[in-house]
Amino acid sequence: MKTTADRMRVFPDHFFAGLNTKIRKMQAQGQEVIRLDIGSPDLPPAPDIIESLKNSADRPNSHGYQPHQGPISLRKAWAGMYQRLYLVDLDPEDEVLPLLGSKEGIFNLVMSCVNPGDVVLLPDPGYLTYNAATRFTGGEPVFMPLTNENDFLPNLRAIPERALDNAKLLWLNYPNNPTAGVADLDFFTQAVNLAQEHELLVCHDAAYSQVTFDSYQAPSILQVPGAKDVAVEFNTLSKSHNMAGWRTGVAVGNNEIISQLHALKTNIDSGQFLPIMEAAAAALNGDQAWLAERNYVYQERRDIIIKHLNQMGLKARIPLASLYVWCAVPAGWTSREFTTMLLERARISLTPGDIFGSQGAGYMRISFTVPKALIEEAMQRMTDVLQAQGGS
Repeated sequence: MKTTADRMRVFPDHFFAGLNTKIRKMQAQGQEVIRLDIGSPDLPPAPDIIESLKNSADRPNSHGYQPHQGPISLRKAWAGMYQRLYLVDLDPEDEVLPLLGSKEGIFNLVMSCVNPGDVVLLPDPGYLTYNAATRFTGGEPVFMPLTNENDFLPNLRAIPERALDNAKLLWLNYPNNPTAGVADLDFFTQAVNLAQEHELLVCHDAAYSQVTFDSYQAPSILQVPGAKDVAVEFNTLSKSHNMAGWRTGVAVGNNEIISQLHALKTNIDSGQFLPIMEAAAAALNGDQAWLAERNYVYQERRDIIIKHLNQMGLKARIPLASLYVWCAVPAGWTSREFTTMLLERARISLTPGDIFGSQGAGYMRISFTVPKALIEEAMQRMTDVLQAQGGS
C-alpha cells in the first residue's frame, strides 16, 4: 500500500524512541538503568493544583468540549503571570492562546506560517521540534551556531544576508535546551531590532524561564519595547510547575499570529480537558513560593553533577537555569560513542549532544530530574568506568 505521504520522510527515527526500546530490553534482563537523558520533572505539582483538578473532574458538567481559547479565567491567569514576573501587559482576549503543551503550539505555528522554500532561522544545537516542523512544511532551515565561545547565543550579525532577506521565522530558546545558556534583555533587543529591520517573526521558547538557580531571573522577550509587533513567546507549566504530562502551555504576544494559530488549531484539535485548564489557572494564581523550594532541590542536584564532573576532569559550565548540564565528552570520543559506552558499561543514560545538531557534537546533556541518591550513584558509575578506561 502506497499510503505514506512524502512529507513524512523528513522525519528521522526519533532518538528517544530508540533509546527507550534499548533501555527496556536492558531492564528486562535485570539491569538497573539510571536515566539522566530526558527533562521530565520527577517531583509532583503543588497539592492545591492536584486538588483543583480533582474538584473540577468531580463536577458532571466538566467533561464536554471546550473552546479552543479556553476559559477566560485561564487566559487571565497567564496574563497575570506575565504582569507579575515581567511587568508585561497582555490582552487575554487576543494576545493569549492556551495550548496542549508548548510543543504542539511550536509545531502548529510553523505550519501556520511557513510555505515551501521559506527560510527559518534555527539554533544549532536546538530543540528538535523547530527543525522537524520546518522540514515538514517544506521550509528551508538555516542554522545559527550556538558556541561556548559566544555563551551559547547565536551571533545575529553573522546570519547571511540572503538568509535574512528570505527568512520568515527566527527561533530563540532561553534558558536554552540543550546548552542551558541564558540570554539578557540586550540580546533580546538585538533580536527584536533584527526582526523589525527584516520583517520576520521572532518565536521565543521560554519553557525553562522559571527553573532558575543562584538568584538568576530569566527575562521575557516581550519586555523589549515593540516586541509584540514582531514576536510571540511560548511558555508551559511542564517544567515550571512539574506538569509535563498534563500538556498545558500557552502562546502569547503578537495578536495576528495568535489569531492565525487559533484558526489552525480549530481545524486540528478539539480543545483541552476543562479540569486541566482550571488546574492550570490554579497553578498560575496560587502561592508560587514552592517554586523556589523546588528550584533549590534542582540546584543541589546540579551541584552534585558539577562536583563529580570537575573531579573527572570534564568541562561543563554551571547552569543558571534549565534542567540540564551541558558537558564536553572526553577527548578521543564522539558524543554518541561516549554515551553509548556509559549506557552499556555503567548503565547510565545520557543524551548525546549531536542529536540536537552538528554544533552539539562533542557534548552530552545530563538532566537532573532524579533524586540526589541516584545522581550520586550515576556519577560514581561514570567515575568508575572512566578510571577503568584510563587503566586499560
